[in-house]
Amino acid sequence: MSVLMVEDRVDFNTLKETLQLTDGNLASHLRALEDAEYLRVEKQFVGRKPQTTYQATEAGREAFKNHLDALEQLILSNRQNE
Repeated sequence: MSVLMVEDRVDFNTLKETLQLTDGNLASHLRALEDAEYLRVEKQFVGRKPQTTYQATEAGREAFKNHLDALEQLILSNRQNE
């Protein structure tokens, strides 16, 4: 999701290279995010090659922001306990 937060649309191969994941591993993560309605999938042909692109939905952006907020609170809480 972090890649999709800074890029409007990202194709499968770019995600795979950026995240250094296998096709199957990335596909399973993307499927879970799609099922949660956190991303939108678009399939098209560029020339004769299929291309799948992904875009974060508003729900996905909000969930990611909430995740970051929770992590920040966890870090702050641990620093206060030191």
